[in-house]
Amino acid sequence: MKAYVFPGQGAQYVGMGKDLYDNSELARSLFEKANEILGFRITDLMFGGTEEDLKQTKVTQPAIFLHSVVLAKVMGENFKPDMVAGHSLGEFSALVAAGALSFEDGLALVSKRALAMQKACEKEPSTMAAIVGLDDEIVEKACEEINDIVIPANYNCPGQLVISGSHKGINAAIEKLTALGAKRALKLAVGGAFHSPLMEPAKVELEAAIDQAGFSLPICPVYQNVSALAVTAPEEIRKNLKAQLVSPVRWTQTVKNMIADGAVSFTEVGPGKVLQGLIKKVNKETDTSSAQV
Repeated sequence: MKAYVFPGQGAQYVGMGKDLYDNSELARSLFEKANEILGFRITDLMFGGTEEDLKQTKVTQPAIFLHSVVLAKVMGENFKPDMVAGHSLGEFSALVAAGALSFEDGLALVSKRALAMQKACEKEPSTMAAIVGLDDEIVEKACEEINDIVIPANYNCPGQLVISGSHKGINAAIEKLTALGAKRALKLAVGGAFHSPLMEPAKVELEAAIDQAGFSLPICPVYQNVSALAVTAPEEIRKNLKAQLVSPVRWTQTVKNMIADGAVSFTEVGPGKVLQGLIKKVNKETDTSSAQV
């Protein structure tokens, strides 16, 4: 069975999507439609902007979503997933590619999500840190013992867990986890505590938009971040998407479940190869590749 996976924030690069725009009429029309929906020419920033331009959350998230979704659409008949999943922001790309959400609704939600997250970051200064070389259970227990907001946020692969919380909580966790033998415990260059309770204001804002969006039956099961399980029911997809911003991304568990359910190959659709690397660390026998038009 073929699984298709969609990357999240951090996979952006200058020039992303330009080859699609130049070589496909369908891609051009989708990119131009996106410029209209967003109210600014995101294509100018994607194709010819600076790295700093692409780091702005209001640009980063729609840019990665667009690159992924347009690539899936241009693949046409060659895009035949038996199952899909996306990492954080990538879940929106996966839902659109699998037909659970329209392109227009998906892009509007991603834009809303980016702006709401930015606002939440400004309201409550917070951060994230990558913890490498410890079992998940050790990191979970350490977070529970800290008397401040700090929780596991991204279960990326065995031995790599990203934690999220207040600056005080993250500093305390880094100290504690280093003492417990972490190979690395590094703060990430991010603006806030994504996938933690500190994103509650953004969740409230996004919920209203999710309620207005139309969800359909996808063409294949979607493995969602919140549960790491296969979902097809539109209302369940909607419910899980609402919880996503304040819940951990269970990527390790998602990949394990997809393999257990029969996935033998994983194709990454979008910029970069981050997910392929993580999947190999979950199961090194798995066949991984990048999507080709």
